[in-house]
Amino acid sequence: MTYILSFIVAFGVAAIAGQILIPVLRRLKAGQSIREDGPTWHMSKQGTPTMGGLMFILAVAVAIVAAGWQELSWGNWNHIYVFLFALVFGIIGFIDDFQKLRHHANEGLTAPQKFLLQLAAAIAFTALLRYEGYLTSNLYIPFFNGTLILPWVVYMVFAAFVMVGTVNAVNLTDGIDGLATGVTIPVSLFYVAVAAWYGKTDVAVVAAALAGGLSAFLIYNFHPAKVFMGDTGSLFLGGMVCGLAFALDIPLVIPIVGLVYVVEVLSDIIQVAYFKKTHGKRFFRMAPLHHHLELGGWSETKLFCVFSGATLVLCVLAFIGVMNRYPM
Repeated sequence: MTYILSFIVAFGVAAIAGQILIPVLRRLKAGQSIREDGPTWHMSKQGTPTMGGLMFILAVAVAIVAAGWQELSWGNWNHIYVFLFALVFGIIGFIDDFQKLRHHANEGLTAPQKFLLQLAAAIAFTALLRYEGYLTSNLYIPFFNGTLILPWVVYMVFAAFVMVGTVNAVNLTDGIDGLATGVTIPVSLFYVAVAAWYGKTDVAVVAAALAGGLSAFLIYNFHPAKVFMGDTGSLFLGGMVCGLAFALDIPLVIPIVGLVYVVEVLSDIIQVAYFKKTHGKRFFRMAPLHHHLELGGWSETKLFCVFSGATLVLCVLAFIGVMNRYPM
């Protein structure tokens, strides 16, 4: 099956790329700057190479060409559109990482700059999928096997909100060793299963490539991490997570399979709102949630296992919820 080949190729490319890229990043002194207001023990990670997301981005690119060539010859470009959409976010993240390294700080692009770039990418991707006939304005409701028909303008606003929100939620989840990687692997496998179940081989190819690339990246990213994915990788992952959902026309599945992302970003929002409301008091020990749990005694390994395991269970439930999306 082509998606199995895609997984294997991506795994191999990412594994080899890691052996080459990490020493290069060290020589370039492309080290991560750690937040001073984060957990104190995280300061030991100062200088760990970042922008490691380049490993799995390259792996996905090679895999979808190698395994998806036949799909291209048949005129199926859906997997290429998803990759290019995610790549735009990866480029935004790369610019952000580069700015951080250039100024030796933990701040890159400004929030308005990132928002406008992400919003433009979301609108362009939605319009493209609509033009190519891959996307409808019928919003499928998981578990109920029904649809809510929306005007295209309303759907576009909804899509842009979901895409930008998802990308930044995944980015926020990337706060400890292996967490965003471990959570996104079962999400990508969920998309493989759904796409294969629907007979959408082109989408299965890119989802399998993501799963393979991340599995190899985890070798280097698991605690203690030898490399971080950086915004280059986390924004790319966010683009893939929402891009695949929209390519399969099941965007409402994102809060289910991505519940960890949602909880992480909500914890950050609650913390900021509560801090302002109470003039300095904190709802959590530290936001986002993984830092709150860290300060409560959870190890990075425990956080990885619990969050990834919970996501795996949610992905199984989500599959049941969307398995009747298309007639077999």
